[in-house]
Amino acid sequence: MNILLLLIPLSLLLLGAAVWMFVWAVRRGQFEDLDTPALDILREDAHDRPLAPAPVEGGTDAGAGGNDGGAGAGGDPGTNASQGGGDAG
Repeated sequence: MNILLLLIPLSLLLLGAAVWMFVWAVRRGQFEDLDTPALDILREDAHDRPLAPAPVEGGTDAGAGGNDGGAGAGGDPGTNASQGGGDAG
């Protein structure tokens, strides 16, 4: 029974410390934006994203900027691969 004389004041001190930490966190703005940190984990890192989109099969991407090695004789898209057109690295 004598242990209660120690445990009750100790629990009240711990409760007071917890309330003080909560008030401190609220005043510092720790609970202002709860959504953004949760969504940050879903975003890709900048260094993981590819710098340019992957080349399209057949080499007929209209937005390639004209650096596809030429259309070849008769406009056959199969000749672009044999001419070394497209990305080299």
